[in-house]
Amino acid sequence: MSYTLGIDSSTQSCSAIVIDPAAGKVVAEASVNFGERLPKYGAPSGFIPDGADGEVHSDPRMWLDALELMLEELGGKCDLSQVVAVSGAGQQHGSVYLNERWPGVVASLNASSPLAEQLGPCLARETSPIWMDGSTTVECREIADAVGGDREVCVRSGSIAIERFTGPQIRRFSKIDPEGYAATTRIHLVSSFLCSVLCGTDAPIDTGDGAGMNLLNLGNWDWDEVLLEATADGLRDRLPAVVQGDHVAGSVCGYFQKRFGFGADVPVTVFTGDNPSSLVGMGASTPGKVVVSLGTSDTFFAAMPEVLSDPDGCGHVFGNPSGGSMSLQCFINGSLAREAVKDRFGMGWDEFSAALASTPEGNGGKVMVPFFRPEISPRTESSEPVLVGGGDFESWKEPEAAVRACVEGQFINMRSRTRWMKLETEVIYLTGGASQNDEVAQVAADVFGAKVQRLVVSSSVALGGAMRAACSSLGASLTELEAVFCKADEAGTISPRGGSDYAANEEAFEAAIG
Repeated sequence: MSYTLGIDSSTQSCSAIVIDPAAGKVVAEASVNFGERLPKYGAPSGFIPDGADGEVHSDPRMWLDALELMLEELGGKCDLSQVVAVSGAGQQHGSVYLNERWPGVVASLNASSPLAEQLGPCLARETSPIWMDGSTTVECREIADAVGGDREVCVRSGSIAIERFTGPQIRRFSKIDPEGYAATTRIHLVSSFLCSVLCGTDAPIDTGDGAGMNLLNLGNWDWDEVLLEATADGLRDRLPAVVQGDHVAGSVCGYFQKRFGFGADVPVTVFTGDNPSSLVGMGASTPGKVVVSLGTSDTFFAAMPEVLSDPDGCGHVFGNPSGGSMSLQCFINGSLAREAVKDRFGMGWDEFSAALASTPEGNGGKVMVPFFRPEISPRTESSEPVLVGGGDFESWKEPEAAVRACVEGQFINMRSRTRWMKLETEVIYLTGGASQNDEVAQVAADVFGAKVQRLVVSSSVALGGAMRAACSSLGASLTELEAVFCKADEAGTISPRGGSDYAANEEAFEAAIG
């Protein structure tokens, strides 16, 4: 038996999955919730609450404790000596600041002491800003101004300067704590930090997670000198090397061999970010397959046929762990917008679905811009929906038409805002709560003109790690692994009806945005 292990250090938990690639089965899973299992860190939801000035931080020692607890639990469910390859992922945009002790300590970890106890003194900054941190608006503007504007930052790095991204976070740290920054000799992402600990060496950063920093150049997949200079002094020397997602960073070090029973010489493929890892774990790492997650915010991500950046600066480009690039775009007005329309008419979800079923494709030209709160795709501060299509409709007196206009409007906006990616969509993998609604799925199929399937996949981030480990270290075929571990619900496939091309609706939608 030869197993591969995938690790996922997310916002709220540290999880893992062990698979047997040859047998095509999941062997074991384990998860440790930070708030429940490690209350001493004061992070009930995985981050320290009530941060000043928009700060949202976590304690990296919590991630280390959780890694150990998770491996203990996993070792009780399967024989970790049978694991022959490892990879994983971390929540994107989190950064860890380490001092001069780091290289020596991580290379000589003592199996008789907890990781957090040994590595705690290596922290040049006690806590780590994570993706929820919004404290760097000033720094984003400073970086953009230094390089020639948001568009230039986006062309170079794949995203405009974003508050949660690592570059602006580093700049702010260098300003508010210059002594702490001066004492920092290495800055890691969550992914590369945990990969380093697992290998007992200073691991590189992969292009998938590295592109979420406003520091990586999309043209050569290396650190961008202009962005580095605009961000902080001496930054290049503080950053690890950049590598592609199939790079083997090292082997599981002696600490984990002695503590948890891993074998010797177990290769560790470089860790990546949670979104790039999920792309692999959902079987969508090649162009043509699009993942749409319908949640509080709706998210669209896909492998890209070529490296592009969004001319409007709304979308993001990361490295694809399987090669090339991937795109990701968020839409703030997701489930809350659907719920707002439902609740306005006192409907239940069954009535909401019935309204979609009873109204025609294209909705007779009645269109809604369903922005009930400020949106980021496109960027607008409007928090009032706009209805176009006649007096009664515009006065909210046609409940069924309003329901269809809301859902069609969401997918019309998604199709329009992602056109820059130049994708030829063959299939949409729909996930998230609303994905189980057949009528919502039908609207997605109709608007995009592509079939829609629901994935039978859980733990996609950790699964992506296990699959990547199997490919890079064991020579497994990603296509074959996808066929086994990333199954779609074929019986529930929904095909587009082709009754409307939605061109007129999109034109009216764009005019309504203004």
